[in-house]
Amino acid sequence: MRRLILGVYATLIVVPLLVIVGGSLKTTPDLFAAPFGPPTDPTLDNYATVLAEQDLLGVLGNSVLVVSVSVPLTLLLGSLAAYAVARLPRWPSRLLFGIFAIGLAVPAQAVMIPQYVQFERLGLRNSLTGLILVNVVVTLPVAVFILAGFMRTLPGELYEAAEIDGAGPWATFWRIAVPVSAPSLAATAIFLLVMHWNDLLYPLLFIDEPGKRTLPLALLGFQGEYLTDYPLLFTGVVVASLPMVLAYAFLQRHFVAGITAGAVKG
Repeated sequence: MRRLILGVYATLIVVPLLVIVGGSLKTTPDLFAAPFGPPTDPTLDNYATVLAEQDLLGVLGNSVLVVSVSVPLTLLLGSLAAYAVARLPRWPSRLLFGIFAIGLAVPAQAVMIPQYVQFERLGLRNSLTGLILVNVVVTLPVAVFILAGFMRTLPGELYEAAEIDGAGPWATFWRIAVPVSAPSLAATAIFLLVMHWNDLLYPLLFIDEPGKRTLPLALLGFQGEYLTDYPLLFTGVVVASLPMVLAYAFLQRHFVAGITAGAVKG
């Protein structure tokens, strides 16, 4: 039964993936003639069109810039907050953790209008800086939730030994908590990377200029009101997914270790 369930699950993932990759190598008539069949006359024209005419490389650069700044910044602030949650006395720790938990409970759509008004007043609309700030603020509670769960499992003897050696709170954080939490940080980094890379809501809300678009917003442009260019859309999806695949392949071992690290107390 388990193999049957896994087989069905794998089929639901592999079949759409093959359709997208195969569709990116087809022309529009070939795609509509055989949407689920392999490409009879594979072509790379769609990739040339997407990368050159649609300026997907420039859009890719915007996404890379936003993610490369927002993910490390979120990890830094999240690890500091998680360290405080783990080291503070009982009630202050619960209070601080509860504040971040409220951030997880509030839907993003509930604060969209205040955010838009505030960004308009601060001149952060049509700005990659604004996207970086909103990404950090929105995903910071997620980072704190994951990292605090791991740091709470670290034995207090580690911190006590550092204090005996004369290390202050900052030295203890950088020399003890951060290195020991490397698996959890890597797992959190993957979560944040996927969330920031695939975010469409905030670019759609704050970005109007074509030169400031990110990948999800650019892919939305392939879909028109009356006609959708599916081969170009599939090609854009493939190009946009490659960095995520490479990142997960590189961090897979740390991701699995980080997920299981805080599951039990050793």
